[in-house]
Amino acid sequence: MTGTPRTPLRVGLVGYGLAGSVFHAPLIAASEDLVLAAVTTGNPERAAEARAAHPGVRVVATPEELWADGAADELDLVVVASPNKTHVAIATAALEAGLPVVVDKPLAGTAAEARALAVLAEERGLLLSVFQNRRWDNDFLTLRRLLDEKALGDVQRFESRFERWRPLPKGGWRESGAPSEIGGLLYDLGSHVVDQALVLFGPVVSVYAESDVRRPGAEADDDTFLALTHANGVRSHLYVSANTAQLGPRFRVLGQRAGFVKYGLDPQEAALREGLRPVPGTVWGMEPEELWGRLGSGESPLTGGGTPVESLPGDYPAYYAAVAAALRGAGENPVTAQEAAAALDVLEAAKRSAREGITVTL
Repeated sequence: MTGTPRTPLRVGLVGYGLAGSVFHAPLIAASEDLVLAAVTTGNPERAAEARAAHPGVRVVATPEELWADGAADELDLVVVASPNKTHVAIATAALEAGLPVVVDKPLAGTAAEARALAVLAEERGLLLSVFQNRRWDNDFLTLRRLLDEKALGDVQRFESRFERWRPLPKGGWRESGAPSEIGGLLYDLGSHVVDQALVLFGPVVSVYAESDVRRPGAEADDDTFLALTHANGVRSHLYVSANTAQLGPRFRVLGQRAGFVKYGLDPQEAALREGLRPVPGTVWGMEPEELWGRLGSGESPLTGGGTPVESLPGDYPAYYAAVAAALRGAGENPVTAQEAAAALDVLEAAKRSAREGITVTL
């Protein structure tokens, strides 16, 4: 890497849609170790937005311009935030150009493709990381702390919901039914909830899933349920939906000693969408006390059962801080391609389970 502790690493961002403009660009710009040097978009309006939000950024029309004719020497990292179907091809080209890569989830459409990318990165001696930002959600960080403290005893069931009420499809590639687009909630929100379950409770040995297209005019799955059995005996029940009129708890975790229930989504995405930005040394990712989860046994938290558990602050900036440290040889890759491949094993099994009406053994 050409960067030093006093020189930020230069980042080229591929894609300036929702993922690029709301998540990646602001988090890169907020990092003291990174600088957004270039953005790729063929959309003139998005190009203008990128220049306005990040003065001095170089905007190019195609990813290839980031590494053509020696341009790769001007970058230290490429971040791929383009549509899902482009992830593998762009990541492959960047790695072959000698550039470390961060790819938004899902890394690929199949576990085999993800593992092939991991092999390529290893052969080239380059970082390949996957943007699983919800490992740094406030509720997930709080739950990990409770599990580390053995506050629930041995966990028996983990319930995780990422539900929305969007009765009318918005369209676009994320909701396309074309297999090549890798759309639908199973691969979108499902990538998050499956990754979290694997981080918390380890490998999965069997998968059962139900996947439906509920909304009029929808093409891709918009209401999906997964039941995972982990090798350690924990069962994860995961729900992702755009068609939920009454939202359930984000987490309900049941142990032998106590349970933990948490409502509401981490506030960081909403803050980023509103134009707020994390600033080192200032409060970020905090939520009010009325949204804290509750820990206890024998009674519903909605009727006063349990004890409030202060939510740890969410910390999306920690992902890119870890990436920068890994690039400088001062830390580990925060989310590896092999971890992404393990999650894709589960997603592929879920897709088969829902299609064939069977439980799939891994």
